[in-house]
Formats: sequence, C-alpha cells, structure tokens
Amino acid sequence: MSSAAMKAVKGMAIGAAVGVAAGVVGSKLMNSKSMSKGKRMIKKKATKALDTMGNMIDTASYMFK
Repeated sequence: MSSAAMKAVKGMAIGAAVGVAAGVVGSKLMNSKSMSKGKRMIKKKATKALDTMGNMIDTASYMFK
C-alpha cells in the first residue's frame, strides 16, 4: 500500500476507536437514571447521526473503487 493510503486507513481506524469510546460513554449516560427526560429525542438524533455516518462511509468506499 502507498503511504497516503496507509495514512487514510490509520485515520479511519483512529476515528472508529474514538467513535466506539464515545458510544460507550453515551451508553453509560443513557442508562443512568438521572437522565430520564429527553432520552427519546437523544436516541432519535443518535440514530439519525449513525445513519448519516453509514451513508458517508458507503459513499467514501464507493469513491475508492
């Protein structure tokens, strides 16, 4: 693989790791009892954000083909 491609792969891996960490923290917050109001709206926005990220990754992978 070329150097630019390796940098791109490393960047995606770091981004995925940060996303997983944020997901774990968010999950812990959502499961706490102190945050009962607004959970539905937060879950809805998180679902939309994940869907958008999935679409962006699909588009990026299509561009690399």
